[in-house]
Amino acid sequence: MNKDQVKGKAKDIGGKIQEEVGKAVGSSEQQAKGLSKQVEGKVQEKYGDAKEEIVKDRGNR
Repeated sequence: MNKDQVKGKAKDIGGKIQEEVGKAVGSSEQQAKGLSKQVEGKVQEKYGDAKEEIVKDRGNR
């Protein structure tokens, strides 16, 4: 795993927690921020996945 995959996963998990806390306290703003953080984390994680694939492809040549 590379740092983008790790950081992305952490943002995704943090966003899920923030969303659930927002639901628990009735804050649609916190829910939205949590969802936004989840999307940001998933994008960063996919970027890290792509970087891993490039490294693997270079190693197979």
